[in-house]
Amino acid sequence: MKHILPFLKNLKENNSREWFDVNKPTYQKAKEEFVLFTQQVIQECVKFDPLLIGTDAAKSIFRINRDVRFSKNKSPYKTNFGASINPGGKKSMIPGYYIHIEPGKSFLAAGCYMPEANFLSAIRQEIDYNFDEFTTIVKNKKFVAEFGKLSEEDALKKIPKGYEKENPAADFLKMKHFIALKDISDHEIVKADFHKSIAKTFAASLDLNNFLRRAKEV
Repeated sequence: MKHILPFLKNLKENNSREWFDVNKPTYQKAKEEFVLFTQQVIQECVKFDPLLIGTDAAKSIFRINRDVRFSKNKSPYKTNFGASINPGGKKSMIPGYYIHIEPGKSFLAAGCYMPEANFLSAIRQEIDYNFDEFTTIVKNKKFVAEFGKLSEEDALKKIPKGYEKENPAADFLKMKHFIALKDISDHEIVKADFHKSIAKTFAASLDLNNFLRRAKEV
């Protein structure tokens, strides 16, 4: 990661098209480094998640350009590198894994963020029907050690229609995202075996992803 963090730090301080154009060769080096790194992660993850076989790192990373059309923030570039490692590609919405590299704000994620309405309903139904199984997954020692718990971002205040408020799965049924997060430090990022460390973290989320993928197949 010798090119990535320095480039992103400089970009944050100089977020303009003029600066970016002058420093495009540096960006290209950082991008190439991130693609190679992402491919290393994929190769490790394939060992426990064969659905990722054939996943192309170059097609898994997100563009650095920001869409500023509907944003008050008109900075033209993101200050992070991101990669969504999913069966079927980053836009498939099949539950998978996400890497976010940003100086001081890096994190890993697994699961499904912002599932569309039908998929969200299917996930809730799967949890309701198989709550004991789901509880076992999110309370597994390895999962808890890596992620703690599922994110409660944007969770509903009331249980969705069709479910009783006394439902034992109520707290999960209120969720709108089924995503697990883990913060990572800049110190961890520069370690030589960081790709293996990421894979270890993602492996702890495999049961969660498989549960969510099952709901998508319904």
